[in-house]
Amino acid sequence: MEVTLPSDKLGLVLKVGLYVFLAILGLMFFPIGLNYAAGYLIGSALGTFAAAAVANAVSLRIFERGRLADIGMNWHPGAARNLGLGVLGGIGAAAIVLVGPLIAGIAQLEKAPDQPANFGSFVFVTLILLFGAVGEEMLFRGYGFQVLLGGLGRFATILPVSVLFGLAHLSNKNVSVLGIVNTMGFAVVLGYAFLRSGDLWLPIGIHFGWNWTLPLFGENLSGFTMGMTGVTMHWNVADIWSGGSYGPEASLLTCGVVIALLVYLVKAPVQSQEPFLVPASAEDVLP
Repeated sequence: MEVTLPSDKLGLVLKVGLYVFLAILGLMFFPIGLNYAAGYLIGSALGTFAAAAVANAVSLRIFERGRLADIGMNWHPGAARNLGLGVLGGIGAAAIVLVGPLIAGIAQLEKAPDQPANFGSFVFVTLILLFGAVGEEMLFRGYGFQVLLGGLGRFATILPVSVLFGLAHLSNKNVSVLGIVNTMGFAVVLGYAFLRSGDLWLPIGIHFGWNWTLPLFGENLSGFTMGMTGVTMHWNVADIWSGGSYGPEASLLTCGVVIALLVYLVKAPVQSQEPFLVPASAEDVLP
């Protein structure tokens, strides 16, 4: 029995299919060359950024006659505010997880003998984290995500994409089940951030703010150690509270922070715009 898809659904499949194909192709090739030329950290961050930029730009050009800025990277009047609110939210969430235990005395900051502090390392890691955050947001909240949002609605888009975002971290060092679950929770937060703002600046800010603050305190980020300030945190509690070698993203404390971030986004004075790829006519699928 032959099954035919409605033209709008067929178009959705074609758009998302090409986008995913280009993204996977880019993730296969860009990091390889960059890893060889500049090392793993640079290769991973810039490789993801390059793959996401190409997949978005080509898909936008073919299907929408649009530009890369049309995925919500345009610098509109509220962009600076949204970016700042995002960074503030990300830093604040990480501070709850890290500063709280320091004040309570269940963790201490110690000098890391194998990670000497210097300004060059601080700037290098900051730039890597910035490109990494922008690249991952373009990849997971860019063209494919937004086209699905307009065609299927928020729940049918945010939840599956959040699961994929979490599963994409399965190969990270010292990964744990709770770490993956929390990563999926963060993806829900980032997806909702796009809904609130209509741009990528708000989710980019949250993503970067969180990622930057963890290594600032010497903590592992999704299983990876990044020497940034010459200090590290020593915990006096079980891994279920500290996150162990994966970092705080694998801790119970982070579960609560995910909920707190959602509340923050509801209350924050975000300045929204209508997304280019999710027009007002799509409101019937956005309950």
